[in-house]
Amino acid sequence: MKKIVKRCLIVGGVSLFVLCSFCLSYIGVKYIKYSKIPLQTEAITSPSLSVEIYAKDNTKLEDENQFNGDYCKLEDLSDNTKNAFISIEDKSFYKHNGINKKRILKAFLNNLKSGKMKEGASTITQQLIKNTHLSSEKTIDRKLKEIALAKKLEKKFSKEKILESYLNIIFFGNNCYGIESAAKYYFGKSAKDLSLEEGCTLAGMIKSPTRYSPITHYDNCIARRNLVISEMEKDGHITEEEKLLAQNKPIVLQITKKESNKLNTYSQSALDEACKLLNLPAKQIALGGYKIHTYFDKEKQSCLSQSLKNHQTNLDCCAVVIDNSSLGIFAYQANSNYKLFDIKRQPASCLKPILVYAPALNENVISPATQILDEEIQIGSYKPENVNKKFAGYMSITDAVKNSVNIPAIKTLSYIGIDTGKQYAEKAGITFDEKDTSYVLALGGMTYGTTLTQLTNAYTTFANGGEFDKASFIQYITDKNNKIVYLHRPQKKMIFREDSAYLMTSILQETAKSGTARKLSSVTNTEIASKTGTAGKKNGNTDAYNISFTPQETIGVWFGSLDNTPSNIAGGNQPTAVVADYVSSQHYDKTKFDTPTSITTLKIDSLEKETQHRIVLSNPNMPERYTETALFSRFNAPTDISSNFAQKPEIDAKCEAKNKQIVLTLNPQKHIEYQIYKDDIPYQVVKEKNVPLSIKMPFSKNESKIVVFAKYANVNNENLTSKKEFLLSQKQTNLQKTTTKWYI
Repeated sequence: MKKIVKRCLIVGGVSLFVLCSFCLSYIGVKYIKYSKIPLQTEAITSPSLSVEIYAKDNTKLEDENQFNGDYCKLEDLSDNTKNAFISIEDKSFYKHNGINKKRILKAFLNNLKSGKMKEGASTITQQLIKNTHLSSEKTIDRKLKEIALAKKLEKKFSKEKILESYLNIIFFGNNCYGIESAAKYYFGKSAKDLSLEEGCTLAGMIKSPTRYSPITHYDNCIARRNLVISEMEKDGHITEEEKLLAQNKPIVLQITKKESNKLNTYSQSALDEACKLLNLPAKQIALGGYKIHTYFDKEKQSCLSQSLKNHQTNLDCCAVVIDNSSLGIFAYQANSNYKLFDIKRQPASCLKPILVYAPALNENVISPATQILDEEIQIGSYKPENVNKKFAGYMSITDAVKNSVNIPAIKTLSYIGIDTGKQYAEKAGITFDEKDTSYVLALGGMTYGTTLTQLTNAYTTFANGGEFDKASFIQYITDKNNKIVYLHRPQKKMIFREDSAYLMTSILQETAKSGTARKLSSVTNTEIASKTGTAGKKNGNTDAYNISFTPQETIGVWFGSLDNTPSNIAGGNQPTAVVADYVSSQHYDKTKFDTPTSITTLKIDSLEKETQHRIVLSNPNMPERYTETALFSRFNAPTDISSNFAQKPEIDAKCEAKNKQIVLTLNPQKHIEYQIYKDDIPYQVVKEKNVPLSIKMPFSKNESKIVVFAKYANVNNENLTSKKEFLLSQKQTNLQKTTTKWYI
């Protein structure tokens, strides 16, 4: 037994030795190879660079796309500001030669345990290399390149120059590259004037500008800032008294408007997209001579900007226009002191078509005419309400959507299941948090929400016959040699059947005509479908949307306040008015939505719908007035035929002579028109009556003939007629009757 164990240990040891030798050899060979990569000194020393971005007509965009325009010399910064970055990012900065071997070994062991490349153990020198020379991918090869170039950088430049370049190039969120632009944007001052706590705030942000943003994640930011302050005290840069004093101060922002226009331009959004597509920082895109060719349409951008200006408020606002065919973003406009493109907000009722109704149509659970009861409900501890705090009883799915009634949405989601609804929405580009598992989702209640562009992009699915792919600012990207390195090629995938998408479109067209988006009823140059959404609190609203689409374009508009200050905004007001202005200003070649062959138009019994809340086909004898036309998918069309008016109605009348008078007693039906003739001469017309009538006529002759003609339009809009005759004699008071016969 001992021999077996000994052999296993020997084999294991040899295997481990071979594996380690192989890994070390691989690393050694790669490192030698990467050591030959030249250092781009311009990337380190250049204070300002720009990226060339082009419109779809190949003219250069005039938006400012410059980086590091505000340069700050290291000697101008306070010791506290410099030490804040060193304490949190690289304590041994002045001691190492570009890499920290202990941190690298520790990170390697931690990554080995987790099985992922989570930790990089990068020094300030390595971070500077990563932000100027390399992509952000987490691979061994990239790390080896980083180490090799970091060593070269340390030999080429002094520690002070490395720290200065680092502080002037790192990203602080909201289009702030470098500490000077960040200080001006967040605190309204130069970097040389930053206080201890302000410098620590910025130092804490760079690990994740989104997660530690003082604008959108204040609590995360202040916790991170206080960690930086603690590290400074541990390193002996400040006293304990200074630490406690700084940690007890709030973060007081002074957001400046100087940079706000740059934040929300089309070109900035395109550049952000390029960074993700190429997996490169913005400065490296500039250094590499990449050119970004976009879908930007100058005329549409101008119209969209003017439409927003027409309905300007003191709120933040954002709008986007997507071409349904190419899925290119034609126009993007945002007005805010904050960068809005990546901001996630609650989508409110605009999520209902994507998550609830279109999936239910596709699952053959509902049709636009389906009746659903709007009533008080409770699911566990959740007791949802409608906006007006009232319940309207039975209504059609179309009415529920166009009037944005909440209870029917929750009920419909319960029919298909939350998971099913989420699966459809995720395929349309909506992302959910793992905590998004309750029925509040039906009303657009998400943990983190979604961006306006994602939400608008999801609606292109309906205009594109149920197919979806991600929209893009960028058509293609070329490198410095004009070689195409990225090309946008939409590959739409079917999410909903074509008929399901069309039925959802037809419902949303009604919303634009007479529902919450009825401001769009003035649009006459194209068919348009729309959905509004409003999120808020008891004392006011915080978010308002309109998402609309025509056969050619999809338009999304949002108004709101990022600090959730309540106001009187609503989706049917400002956002819808912006869409109406924009769409009315456009010329469209295609103005009608295509009707799929799988859509059928049927006549249903409106009496059965109103009284029994069932959707059944009308029978041939049914009066036209008791029918209505409804759209259905051929896969989910009703087959039951109504039993109402199964038999043709008889003329319920009798006639007799009394005291030299003829008395005609008639029990009319409201849908039938009765023409009464006396001796072949028209005497009276009875219509729209449903109460018994007694009609008296003089009886002056020995004999008289009374004829009652009846007619009504049936379900096929054919006039059915019938007659009933009465012969009366002065000598014989008994009535003579003919047989009633209906004919077309």
